[in-house]
Amino acid sequence: MNSTTVSNAATQRRVAFATIIGTTIEWYDFFIYGTAAGLVFAQLFFKPAGEDIGLLLSFATVGISFLFRPLGAFLAGHYGDRIGRRAMLVITLLLMGAATTLIGVLPTFTQIGIAAPILLLLLRILQGVSAGGEWGGAVLMIVEHSPTDSRGRRGSFPQLGVPLGFLLASGMMALMTGLVSPGKAFLDWGWRVPFLLSVVLIVVGYLVRRAVEESPVFTEIAERGQQAKVPVVALFRKHWHLVILAALVFVGNNAVGYMTTGGFLQSYTTGRLRMDTTVVLMGSVVASAVWFVATLVAGRLADSLGRRNTFLIGFAVQAVMAFPLFWLVNTATLPGLYAGLVLLSIGLGLTYGPLAAWYAEIFPASVRFSGVAVTYAIGSILGGAFAPTISQALLEATGTTSAVSWYILAATLIGATATLCLRDRPGIPLGPDHEAEQASGATMFAPNVAHRKLAAKP
Repeated sequence: MNSTTVSNAATQRRVAFATIIGTTIEWYDFFIYGTAAGLVFAQLFFKPAGEDIGLLLSFATVGISFLFRPLGAFLAGHYGDRIGRRAMLVITLLLMGAATTLIGVLPTFTQIGIAAPILLLLLRILQGVSAGGEWGGAVLMIVEHSPTDSRGRRGSFPQLGVPLGFLLASGMMALMTGLVSPGKAFLDWGWRVPFLLSVVLIVVGYLVRRAVEESPVFTEIAERGQQAKVPVVALFRKHWHLVILAALVFVGNNAVGYMTTGGFLQSYTTGRLRMDTTVVLMGSVVASAVWFVATLVAGRLADSLGRRNTFLIGFAVQAVMAFPLFWLVNTATLPGLYAGLVLLSIGLGLTYGPLAAWYAEIFPASVRFSGVAVTYAIGSILGGAFAPTISQALLEATGTTSAVSWYILAATLIGATATLCLRDRPGIPLGPDHEAEQASGATMFAPNVAHRKLAAKP
């Protein structure tokens, strides 16, 4: 099997479908927690701490789980580079689903005392471990199955699962707040329904992912017996600078994204601005739909304009909207809220759609799963992990959302600066025959050996 060979069209369609379904379910599970953290967990699991401190603690559990994403990335990366991408996708899906379902039946502080927030945190940690390993496998399954000229577009498919998962999570919460009284009934059992729905979703996702063929790049590596013995060690020994720069690129997207997916904007608008919970959640649904479209467009732009240029356009949009976001939201009106969320979502999509293809093209085949997964996990910690907590703390310390806007702008500038340090490599072969080319020239500070070799080919 030649390393430049990709799967046939039918296989590519199956992989694309399985990728979108699987990542949607994974991120639905992950985001339903963030939504609940902003709406109910402070009252149910951290009530003795008081309203403000309880909310900070609730957001902190969202962030603490990110600290365990690298563990999931290390484990999934190690075994994904040794035994295959598909097996890791199935395992992480089942782990996420089990943790989410158990949260749905978890007793509250009133029922079992301090054990309730401890168990909640442990289950959230399991979600973090799963999320840390899932994304890398989904990305490589689709990108390594794709033709060279459509990696950006096809690589955006696992990215689409994130806004779809958030849309589904927000929609389910909006449905429950609309059908169930927002008072006692919702706090007693209404919030649990979206978590318990995960059982059905996981069965569907499991069946879909089991039917997908292994990545052709990994199949070739395995046939040759070229798997790295300890991929993570090799990654940090030879490519640590790539991990840092690529993680900082993601910081610029992730910190901004967790304004909504981490629950901060939902908590702020329903708490301080006293807006209706269902209306706010429906705003999140609209924002998710815009995010979805922007991500899809970004994947196509990544193939025509380049990954790097698409990122820079997206970061420019994020920078421009950092202050208008809260000027609009602070009107406490439906048009203002929706306009602010739409502005936020356009930049998020443009800085998320090209990520899969760019990450896959940065790292060599033998450590690619580890590189993609670990980098994504580190970027998540530095960017999104404590973004809701930091934003809430800034709001309480200053009494104004201007401080949060400065925080968004700073994260965006960090991502844009890191983007300028990395090189676009859209034509580079991904197979093991080209390991030397893949290992050189990924940053602007190193000779672009891969480009010279590609240009020299007849």
